[in-house]
Amino acid sequence: MEKPLFVVRRASGSGANTPAQPPIVAGQGVTDRRSRPLHDLRISVTDRCNFRCSYCMPREIFGVDHPFVPQSQLLRFEEIARLANIFAQLGVRKLRITGGEPLMRKHLHRLIGTLSELRTPQGQALDIALTTNGSLLARQAAGLRAAGLRRVTVSLDALDPELFARLSDSTATVQQVLQGIHAATEVGLAPVKINMVVQRGVNDHQIVPMARYFRGSGHILRFIEYMDVGTSNGWQPHEVLTGTDILQRIAEVFPLERLPQNHAGEVAERWRYTDGQGEIGVITSISQAFCSSCNRARLSPEGQLFLCLFAGQGYDLRQLLRDGASDAELSTAIQSIWRSRNDAYSEERGLTPSGPRVEMSYIGG
Repeated sequence: MEKPLFVVRRASGSGANTPAQPPIVAGQGVTDRRSRPLHDLRISVTDRCNFRCSYCMPREIFGVDHPFVPQSQLLRFEEIARLANIFAQLGVRKLRITGGEPLMRKHLHRLIGTLSELRTPQGQALDIALTTNGSLLARQAAGLRAAGLRRVTVSLDALDPELFARLSDSTATVQQVLQGIHAATEVGLAPVKINMVVQRGVNDHQIVPMARYFRGSGHILRFIEYMDVGTSNGWQPHEVLTGTDILQRIAEVFPLERLPQNHAGEVAERWRYTDGQGEIGVITSISQAFCSSCNRARLSPEGQLFLCLFAGQGYDLRQLLRDGASDAELSTAIQSIWRSRNDAYSEERGLTPSGPRVEMSYIGG
């Protein structure tokens, strides 16, 4: 990754913890060049995963000899918590723990416990959730909830056991994932959001069965258009089934009506069954880009800050941390990065040449 486009300077003779920049102004938000606020921080705690989904970590690229980030280069939990606290002072209210598969990071509940103690300048707790493939969730759900986790999102692309095995390219089973969802519900991590990435001709015949299965369960099923994240999944436009087509298929069986957004910057269009049997969502990064309201930053496992899911460049916060930068200096650097942000890949897709992009398995979805 490229070096950050900023330099932290210290006054001559100052100590490592002596601010050379103005102190953090509590509660002061920061906006980018498109007036988008910094509100969500997605924290990838590992680039490893026990699945090899073709749209994320195809085995032919992420094989047994793939060079994953060494343990020594991962951000330590205390470093993650320190950065999360600084982001909270700058307007972040939501933390999303991702991967790779985050439940493969040892002792993850300890990080959740530390993050759950953080507060906004107004004294409010942060909204902490986790995105997982669900295969390891059943045995960890209780500990995560006790540590302060509020919700989980589970990726599940098919209910059919054979198709699931082929799509995940793993030894995990649909039943394990469903058990994880059940365990999360039992300990209070509800409603669970279930994310289904839809590929035309691959798993689109599972749309209605998935809707039928989770209808009335209290969970929120979300359908995601197949995206060109990274450069390893061989994405082709004809493989995209649009959100409009997805909704039409469901509405032919279960009539739907539109719901308003829960909050500004929400990526999923919300719909509910007209008979009151629950809610679904559709995420349309391809057919209906939502760049204009995107308020998310992404932190990679070893401390690179990315400003877009489709970015090619990260900004190295770990080096600043380990070089002794103060909280004020880190805050100034983060503000500088965000204020220069002008990313709008989904709106501009195909209009300009696209270079290498970061893989979704590295910074989460």
